[in-house]
Amino acid sequence: MDASPQAIGNWPNAGRSIRAALLGVSLQVSAVAGFLIALPRSPRLRRGPSGYALAAALAPLLTLVLALLRAQLTLTTDVFAFLVAVIAVALLGGLGPALLEVVAGLLLLTFYFTPPTQRLTIAAGDSAAALSLFAVLAVVMSLLISKAAHRPGQAARPIAEADRMRTTLLAALSHDLRTPLAGAKAAVSGLRSPHVQLTAADHEDLLATADESLDLLTHLVTSLLDMNRLQAGALPVSPRPADLQEIITRSLASLGAQARAVITGIPSDLPPVMADPVIMERVIANVTANALRYSPDGSPPLLTACTRRDRIELRVVDHGPGVPEADWGRIFLPFQRLDGTGTTAGVGLGLTVSRSLTEAMRGTLKPEGTPGGGLTMAISVPAAPAPSHASGPPALGRCLTRCGSGRTFTRRR
Repeated sequence: MDASPQAIGNWPNAGRSIRAALLGVSLQVSAVAGFLIALPRSPRLRRGPSGYALAAALAPLLTLVLALLRAQLTLTTDVFAFLVAVIAVALLGGLGPALLEVVAGLLLLTFYFTPPTQRLTIAAGDSAAALSLFAVLAVVMSLLISKAAHRPGQAARPIAEADRMRTTLLAALSHDLRTPLAGAKAAVSGLRSPHVQLTAADHEDLLATADESLDLLTHLVTSLLDMNRLQAGALPVSPRPADLQEIITRSLASLGAQARAVITGIPSDLPPVMADPVIMERVIANVTANALRYSPDGSPPLLTACTRRDRIELRVVDHGPGVPEADWGRIFLPFQRLDGTGTTAGVGLGLTVSRSLTEAMRGTLKPEGTPGGGLTMAISVPAAPAPSHASGPPALGRCLTRCGSGRTFTRRR
């Protein structure tokens, strides 16, 4: 398409036609505003061939209709019609088909409706101005509509994810909080009932039930609060040199009588870890409790530790049903429990919180397969810097193929 010198010279004299074109454009802008308001409810064609097919079919069809009404219409009306077609294609087909419609409309308007017709030349300045304005506005509107069409989808994804998390949380809480609440309520009601004669043993059993139920509630609420603080970045972490054996001892003590079966194999010369002792206790307790939950009778969890370069690796080994390698990533998702073989309640936050706490100490928590079946959780944290007079890392405790090679294991009493 070109504009002759004569046409360019006539542009200053094209005021009336250009004003008419601008009036038509103002109407277009009003129409587009209405379309954009209704955009989230507008149906969209599948990306790809459908949108381009619409653009390819609409341009010649519109040309045919305008040609039949040529005697009653002006160029401004023709431009208006093609601009509406571009808007429709942008709304239904996307940006690519809309740009195709712009190019097709520009060529068809020039060839069929701009003197001299059936040639890709423009003789009049007002016609050149109208077509130039059409091209600019059509491209701008296509871009704006495409951008507006993506915003609802982008906003819907986090909203949908938040709805999914809320629904999952409510389902988990309705199930896992009901049991300890019911147990504590029943125990307290039994202790207060004047109609039931209780022996000393009955009192002890009811008190133990209430105590266990409240401990479980405390654990569930603490996990939820930890998740909230971790997501907000408000959980203070203070790594410092600490003895891993002491941390493990306190962690297992927090699990109560069930942890007596846990076997430990921690080298006596293991270097100190660089970790926050309180947070490290939580991580070990959570991971060990998970291992106890899925360990079969007669095969208690095993805790081993070793050094690997400048890091300390602690492995919590169980011989339970294990988790397929394809699902290893899912065990760290909040509110996920991959099977129903566990014997204790929980909202599926233990491993999620544990990994986040470990990473806050510049550590890692990764799953591994246990030889012979089961799941091993490997906790890796930095080793504390060795004193300047130390000759090198200790000979014992180095990782060979797996932690625990050549160790003496002890069962807690």
